Amino acid sequence: MVRSSLRHAPVVTDQLTPAATTATPQAPPAARGPRLHYAWIVAVVALLVLVGAAGFRSTPALLMEPLHHEFGWSHGLVGAAVSINMLLNGLAAPFAAALMDRFGVRRVVSAALGMMALGSGATLLMTQPWQLLLSWGVLVGLGSGSMALAFSATVTGRWFVARRGLVTGVLTAASAAGNLVFLPVLAWLVQQYGWRSASMTVAICAVAVVPIVALLMRERPSDLGLLPYGAPEDYAEPAVDTGKGLRALRVLREASRTKAFWLLTASFAICGASTNGLVGTHFIPAAGDHGMAETAAASLLALVGVFDVVGTVFSGWLTDRMDSRKLLGVYYLLRGISLLFLPVLFAHTVHPSMVVFIIFYGLDWVATVPPTVALCREWFGEDAPIVFGWVLCGHQAGAAIVAAAAGVIRDQLGSYDLAWYGAGALCAVAATCSVLLRRPKQQPPAGVSLPATA
Repeated sequence: MVRSSLRHAPVVTDQLTPAATTATPQAPPAARGPRLHYAWIVAVVALLVLVGAAGFRSTPALLMEPLHHEFGWSHGLVGAAVSINMLLNGLAAPFAAALMDRFGVRRVVSAALGMMALGSGATLLMTQPWQLLLSWGVLVGLGSGSMALAFSATVTGRWFVARRGLVTGVLTAASAAGNLVFLPVLAWLVQQYGWRSASMTVAICAVAVVPIVALLMRERPSDLGLLPYGAPEDYAEPAVDTGKGLRALRVLREASRTKAFWLLTASFAICGASTNGLVGTHFIPAAGDHGMAETAAASLLALVGVFDVVGTVFSGWLTDRMDSRKLLGVYYLLRGISLLFLPVLFAHTVHPSMVVFIIFYGLDWVATVPPTVALCREWFGEDAPIVFGWVLCGHQAGAAIVAAAAGVIRDQLGSYDLAWYGAGALCAVAATCSVLLRRPKQQPPAGVSLPATA
């Protein structure tokens, strides 16, 4: 049998005609092997975008004391700039999701990165408070809001059917990874070369991400003749209305008629208040009030980012397997408890008790995002990215209020203690909102929003 096969091998080789090739179509695929789905490349690009943008959200906490010493600006004034930044960050998100449907992800994200770089670079020339509010508040706020968590929801919604929760967790954790990369470096730059070197660094990093987006980002799987990752063969891409510029407002009007929207928005507002607004903005100056070096405090905040990556990815994994309502309730309750202990943990050096807080709090930092996105998708179907953008508005509004209020509390009382205790109490309210959510009576079909209910 072996000799017979060898004897006929030259004959097969000599007759490799087109007809013979088409007669054995199974050979080439076996030789090539499985190919990486392009959804994973898009996810990696999105991760790089979010990591590159994270430096802008890290920097205000490092600049509060330097700006106070150089210009005499109060904690409340710098907090107000951060407040405007966060508020516009939230307001831009739902419109950015609609703009991505209309003009494409590549164009919107590239423009947003350019706006952020412009705003950060403009701080190098500022001498008046209004310039801080315009550059760091308006420009950076609009730019960062155009590609924050609503961008993640758009990418996962278009490119993934399977592993959506996990990918959402990974992309959410990208911001924490950005803090991990940027915060210690920026703190060192501020200490060695002044705050302007930090502003220039984050501007350069934002610009550097633009070519990657232009070369590798794709809008939808159908552009490449693919189905979303994990989609069945009969999957039909939902039609998206790109002809109406007011789509984001229409979606808001419909979503606002549901109790679920307000419960999600209220809980996510408290999420923003207890993370970006308070800890992200004021942890470093609060630690400085107790004699801790800025580089040490920045390293602790970066360590929050390390455990946030772990916690958020794990939260995405849990979201694919557990009830998102219960997850949110547990997350908020644990976060509130940890914040109640924080005021007694500050000291001029880093003690083990503070490290325990950082680990515990870091695991919970934005673990709320994957279940919140999942609940938006469960209630609002293909409009979920835009709805989540509006829910994110609530997140940023809560962060904006507390970023300004905590600075005023510090200026008036000489301590942040009241802010920490207040945030802990608010987390109990968020936990209550989460467990009050119910499942929709019917699942929305692809491309159709759930009808508004009371």
